[in-house]
Amino acid sequence: MAETQTQQPEKDLKKIKEAVKRRKREVYKPVVPDVQLGFVHNNVDCIGCRACEIACKDKNGLPPGPRFRRVQYIEGGTYPDVFAYKVNMSCNHCAEPACLPTCPTGAIWKHKENGVVDIDSTLCIGCRRCEAACPFGAPQFDPTDGLVKKCNMCIDELEAGRKPYCVMACMMRVLDIGPIDKIRAGTYETKAIGPNETTVKAIKNLANPELTNPSIAFVPHPKGKIDG
Repeated sequence: MAETQTQQPEKDLKKIKEAVKRRKREVYKPVVPDVQLGFVHNNVDCIGCRACEIACKDKNGLPPGPRFRRVQYIEGGTYPDVFAYKVNMSCNHCAEPACLPTCPTGAIWKHKENGVVDIDSTLCIGCRRCEAACPFGAPQFDPTDGLVKKCNMCIDELEAGRKPYCVMACMMRVLDIGPIDKIRAGTYETKAIGPNETTVKAIKNLANPELTNPSIAFVPHPKGKIDG
């Protein structure tokens, strides 16, 4: 009995070391893109027609349910002082994407040339960890095939010199893409930003942009501005 008690701890310690070795974490090194593309959306002039949503679903062959792009209707106030505006979101192709390091198969990666966060569905196992990690609800679970999918900014269109389907479908021209640093600096030529308008990184009712540094800018509605 005494011999068994002294051998057991040595055996357990070996098993623990082997388990730790198997589960050794690989440190994620954020990709610094040559140019970080991002979206700009004008919350004031958007009419909420959802043509961008439909174009996105058509491009990606999505069934009812998953939506890579979502138009949110924000309403409030008390009569006669009422307000309404739209917020248009998809994947924000964050500088520090929370989804990427959580993927156990390496299916999610960031393009070096333009900062687009992409996903390889052939590597996805549908564990939905990325869906839980994203503060903006970008990864979408498709129950028809049990996989997680997301906006990749129509990377094939970008490589062909065109803009994403959602941008091209916007009849009001309130949605656009471009180098996010130029959009924020007001030096990028786009119809989404009016002559006397400026952009902000954060608006009310959205996750704190400091969590992942999302590549999106908004022309905010007065009721959507964050005080201070």
